[in-house]
Parts: sequence; structure tokens; C-alpha cells
Amino acid sequence: MLNKKAQRLRRSRQTRIRIATQGVARLTVNRTNLHIYATVISGDGGKVVATASTLQAEVRSSLGGAGKGGNAAAAQIVGRLIAEKAKAAGVERVAFDRAGYAYHGRVKALADAAREAGLQF
Repeated sequence: MLNKKAQRLRRSRQTRIRIATQGVARLTVNRTNLHIYATVISGDGGKVVATASTLQAEVRSSLGGAGKGGNAAAAQIVGRLIAEKAKAAGVERVAFDRAGYAYHGRVKALADAAREAGLQF
């Protein structure tokens, strides 16, 4: 019997295997109760190209205090920021790696904001 975390990690492994065959950069998402993190990892060699999260000072100041990083509005800000950073690093196309999380709520908000900011996936 798998617990909730083990089920999510099992789903994420399948996604990562499929993305690895594509050979493109991947946009990974990690979420906790308080924060959301996004990372762009290059397809060739797995180097981190760009990161953004609700822990960063510029994001926290726009959220308006502590404890505001765990909502969809915060995810939108992080999505826009990761898209800007990835484009500045020369990455236009990514594969979206939701790490086994449901494509809903904060994960969807981050993905939609990154698409609107010009990232293609």
C-alpha cells in the first residue's frame, strides 16, 4: 500500500522518463503548504538554468507579508518570474514537469502565468 507521497513520486518518475526522451528543458514545480518553487533545468546535462520561488525577497514583498506564498496569486507571480528568467537565459521551449501534482489550483496558475509571459510548452 503506497501512501500519498509515494504515489505522487511514482507519477513524477513516469513524467520525467517521458520528458527525458524529448531532450528539451523542463520546468519543474514543487509546492509545499506555504510556498511554491519553479525551476528550469536544461535538457542536455541537467543544469539548472533559472529558479523562482515565493521565498525570494522580490516576490515576498509583492505578496504582502508572511504566509501568503501558498495561494494561486503567488503561483502566478512565480510563473511570470520563471518565464522572464528562462527567456533571459535563452530558453524559449520547455516541457512542464508537474512532479506528480494534479494540474489544478496553484500548479495550473503557475503554468498559465508562465505561458502568458511567453514560455512555450
